[in-house]
Amino acid sequence: MAYAKLPRKGYEGVVLAAPVTIAYRRYSTQSAHGWIGRALRGLVEAAGITRQDIDGFSVSSFTLFPDTAIGLTQHFGLSPRWLDHIPMGGASGVLGLRRAARAVQAGDASIVACVAGDTNYVDSFRKSLSSFSRFAQDAVYPYGSGGPNASFALIASNYMRTYGAERADFGKLAVAQRANALKTPHALMKKPLSLDDYLAARMIADPIALFDCVMPCAGAEAFLVMHEETAKSLNLPYVHLLGAIERHNAHADDPIQHRGGWTVDIDELYAQAGIRPDQLSFVQTYDDYPVISLMQLEDLGLCKKGEAKDFVRANSFTFDGTCPHNTSGGQLSVGQAGCAGGYLGMVEAIRQLTDSALGGQVKDARYGIVSGFGMITYDRGLASAAAILGRA
Repeated sequence: MAYAKLPRKGYEGVVLAAPVTIAYRRYSTQSAHGWIGRALRGLVEAAGITRQDIDGFSVSSFTLFPDTAIGLTQHFGLSPRWLDHIPMGGASGVLGLRRAARAVQAGDASIVACVAGDTNYVDSFRKSLSSFSRFAQDAVYPYGSGGPNASFALIASNYMRTYGAERADFGKLAVAQRANALKTPHALMKKPLSLDDYLAARMIADPIALFDCVMPCAGAEAFLVMHEETAKSLNLPYVHLLGAIERHNAHADDPIQHRGGWTVDIDELYAQAGIRPDQLSFVQTYDDYPVISLMQLEDLGLCKKGEAKDFVRANSFTFDGTCPHNTSGGQLSVGQAGCAGGYLGMVEAIRQLTDSALGGQVKDARYGIVSGFGMITYDRGLASAAAILGRA
């Protein structure tokens, strides 16, 4: 049935401020509640406000169970008038931002704390995998596949076969991100990585090798969403939200995933933001595996489909080079703190656009794009999202 489709409302007046990172640890006996609480305290201190000033609260976490966001209000002494719980992995940062932005625009909240955090006990990752999705339990685990490596190996091998990408192309991104991470204090990977090191690493699930895989860890990331006038009254550095999109379960007929939902709405994203892809100062992609970053470079409009290998070969991707990418080091070198992995690029983008990077600062950064991808079932990621931020 045909129906009238209303134009998407823009995000005029919505800004992000107070980027917070709680330094990552490989393992932690502290609960997710503790990591999220420390991030919340960091937001309060960074903004010079009180807990009572936070009237919107958005939480993303995989290890918070059996609690949800509502339980945390009692833990932390909050009484928000707007609440959200978004456990959508790598898409959580953009999704949390989009919903918080609409709450601010509607007047449902004045200051929204967006927080993602997870713990990592010795067996946390195994427990997360065992209950990740019904699809995985029914269609993957009975055949001996215990996690995402095999699924992404299928995606990577198909991508290589279809578009001619090589392991060295994946490796170039991993090596550049390690160079960026060496300047980032909380990055867990502290040793330089060469392309030879990458290519010689032991195979995990062909063609996925050791340095293609993120390292699960504990940590938290957070930021505030508010109206521009609120940020000015608090004397906070801030960045503008210029546009944001999300799309779920796109291209379901593709036998093997080689693109994400970004392709459906990407033109509208740039139209919202009023810029072109070649005006971006940096790109923050969700990077649980390099092949997904190559897909995003294409689907976000930086190059055409199938041409990411050439784009990778033509650029350096370090914070001080061409096409700065995952400028803090990304998950591949900083670590994957559960749902906080979906926040990593967003928090880094805010820092870059307010000249407060903890590591390498992109010179004269004006616009940045942050992309989220997550919730792989048994053969593909279902959630995709992206946001464009601009310097105030």
